[in-house]
Amino acid sequence: MSASSPPDPTAPNTHLAIDRALCGAPVELGPGRATVALLCTPAMGVDAEGLVHGGFVFGLADHAAMLAVNHPHVVLGSADTRFVAPVRVGARVVAEARRVAEKGRKHTIEVQCAVDGALVMTGTFTAFVLDHHVLQG
Repeated sequence: MSASSPPDPTAPNTHLAIDRALCGAPVELGPGRATVALLCTPAMGVDAEGLVHGGFVFGLADHAAMLAVNHPHVVLGSADTRFVAPVRVGARVVAEARRVAEKGRKHTIEVQCAVDGALVMTGTFTAFVLDHHVLQG
C-alpha cells in the first residue's frame, strides 16, 4: 500500500497470513464492516458429541473485528464476549462485525456470530491502530 493511494476497503489489508481454515474467510468487506465465515471441522471438536471449542468461534469473531477496521497495523486491545449457544462440528459460523465508534487510534467493534441465522456469540471488541507493526521496536 503506497502513501498516495488509500487502501481498498473491500479487500483485506490486515491479517493477510491468517489461517482461514482456523479463523474464517472473508465473505464481504466494506468501510467499518466485515462478514467472515468459518466451517467448523472435526479437529475443532472437544468431545464425541461434536461440541466445538469456543476459542475457534472467538478467533472468528476477532478476525471479523480486525477486518472491520482493516488497517495493516490493527491489534486487539480487549474483548467482552458472551457465548449464547453451542456450536457443533460441521456448522458454518458467520461473524458480522461493525465498527460502532472510532476515537483516534481506538476502534470499538460489535460482532455477532450465528449459525443458520441463530446467534451463538456476541461481543464488543476494542482494537487499536498502531503506527508500525506491534512486534517492531
